[in-house]
Amino acid sequence: MPSISEHYDVVIIGAGLGGLECGYILTKKGYDVCILERHHKPGGCLQSYRRGGRLFDTGFHYVGGLDKGQPLHTLFDYFGLMNLDWHRLDTNGFDEVILSDKSYLFHNGYDEFAQQLSESFPHQKENLKRYVSLLKKVGDGILDGFRPKESEELTRESLFSRSAWNFLEETVSDPTLRNVLSGTSLKMDLAKDSLPLYIFAQINSSFIRSAWRLKGGGDTIASSLTESIQKMGGTVICNAEVVELIESKGLIIEAALKGGERIAADRFISDIHPATTISLLKNSQNIRAIYRKRMSALHNTTGTFTVSISLLPGKRQYLNRNQFIYDCRDVWEPSTDGIIDRAMVSWMIPEHGDTAECVDLLTPLPWKEVERWSGTKPMKRGEEYEEYKSRKAEELIGFVSRHGILSPDDIQSVHTSTPLSWENYTASPEGASYGIVKDWKDPLRTILTPKTPVPNLFLTGQNLNLHGILGVSMTSFITCSTLTGERIFL
Repeated sequence: MPSISEHYDVVIIGAGLGGLECGYILTKKGYDVCILERHHKPGGCLQSYRRGGRLFDTGFHYVGGLDKGQPLHTLFDYFGLMNLDWHRLDTNGFDEVILSDKSYLFHNGYDEFAQQLSESFPHQKENLKRYVSLLKKVGDGILDGFRPKESEELTRESLFSRSAWNFLEETVSDPTLRNVLSGTSLKMDLAKDSLPLYIFAQINSSFIRSAWRLKGGGDTIASSLTESIQKMGGTVICNAEVVELIESKGLIIEAALKGGERIAADRFISDIHPATTISLLKNSQNIRAIYRKRMSALHNTTGTFTVSISLLPGKRQYLNRNQFIYDCRDVWEPSTDGIIDRAMVSWMIPEHGDTAECVDLLTPLPWKEVERWSGTKPMKRGEEYEEYKSRKAEELIGFVSRHGILSPDDIQSVHTSTPLSWENYTASPEGASYGIVKDWKDPLRTILTPKTPVPNLFLTGQNLNLHGILGVSMTSFITCSTLTGERIFL
């Protein structure tokens, strides 16, 4: 373990995207920052890994709104991430929704997006205009959403209190088109009774603006942020698991690590799940039982089953778009009885040439399917678990192959992960892919702020406001502004 300063201005627990970005912001502002990561490398959901020489991502697949002048470009330019090897997806089809064997391409640009889908749904042309009009308003105000003006009729707060499903049902009368418009939303937890309109609109809007992949995977983001933090004088320590936050006179004074080390700081930021964070406060005069109960009672989003495939050389051309496949009547209704009826297909940019080398297949997987192996360690979960994963992988590969996208004959090797993997590597309870469930009916309880009952403890990451690369990046500024008491922005 690197040498540890006796005292820091800020200690950050967790080196996921939110923790690294907060570390970058505060170090750049002159704070003495130490980031503690329990694993051997930083990144959290950004981590990449190699199997058989091939590169795979974990939770990172593509981003939206990265073109010059767009929200993520503005944020990533601040973080020094625009010099990475970004590749734009096809503007005339960055996403493809396959519904009942019919294909629908999503075009970049609001007008182009609406016009293209109008060709398949001419009777919905005006409805599509209304749909993209709302998305455009949200997109135009994304970076202003954290500075709401009372005079504005359309605010981020008001859209968090509206139902995404109700908006879609009221705006689009054709149920097939509703499925198509929602078809790329495997990157969020579609739920008719809870998903806020703001989350649905913000995420879909950013990708309609522009869509990008990153050669080298999510690790390059984590590595770049880590290197920048260290160059500015910050500290990032891996293999440093925080097991307790020590409180004295109503303030946290130290983070106790597994192994006995203690690290002192004036203020602390947690990039891990709020319930896990509160569990680190074993003896706190600030945390009442009702608050602990509230944090532990928050519902988590669905996890993901991923099949990462290494392809035989020359078998498939790289596809510069994502594909979303459905064999169900309503994409807003979850799969039942473990049946695979939906999948996302994401092709990794080849490291050599233009022939596809790796592809990821992803499908939602409820925690209940793997709960019986909870508490076990990776690679030591037993034969029954390995058989379960193999069977599930065969089903997912078969589902995708039936739609002609992939053939078992193309496959060189297969690697799988379940919500148990996410829980182990990201400390996300139940392996939730998108953090805590945000509920439009109860935004005050489910949409969290950085403040906690402990005055010098703050939260950040996807569990607060928004998940995804853009959402977490915006939230990092909110956390740092709250901690410093000054507005920090670009």
